[in-house]
Amino acid sequence: MSAPALVACAALIVVAALTVWCTTRVRRLHRLHVRVDAARAGLGMALDRRVAVALRVADVLGPPGNRRVRAAATALAAGPALAPDGRDPAGSREARETAENVLTRQLAAVDPAGLPGGLAAELADAQQLVVLARRVHNDAVRDTRVLRSRRLVRWLRLHGSAPEPVYFEIADPEPPVAPGDADVESWRHPTAM
Repeated sequence: MSAPALVACAALIVVAALTVWCTTRVRRLHRLHVRVDAARAGLGMALDRRVAVALRVADVLGPPGNRRVRAAATALAAGPALAPDGRDPAGSREARETAENVLTRQLAAVDPAGLPGGLAAELADAQQLVVLARRVHNDAVRDTRVLRSRRLVRWLRLHGSAPEPVYFEIADPEPPVAPGDADVESWRHPTAM
């Protein structure tokens, strides 16, 4: 084989390898964006469920707690929803995060012992579901942003026109601690030996 033929063959191999690499990255990015969209939808449902449970909790509470929890839950119900495509029109994500933090603080002040058993368990379940959904969403966002930050992915704009996903940052509600739960080893409740 002549030298020009070897150079052409090597160039063809490089182009084929780059094409295969780009195709796999585009497919991976697409799957990650679909994962972020699904996680965002799940987070939205978990947050909406917590608002519904908070309104039911407000119905059971006495006058001072009733007004605060109801006001926080009603503000969320009437406020901006999570944008389905991940964009943040006019700061709606920040407004939603702030309102969710207000509701979290108001629900943390509620004594679960003062609620009927089924409602207390439903509130704890709704709170934990929000924590889990937010973590799943933020993990999906992190994975997508890591891949989008790779040099060749940025240079070749393999992400297309998909918006860069954003984290949803709210304070996690503290789980209620029952007397029997104190022996679980964790950084919040170390086991006494």
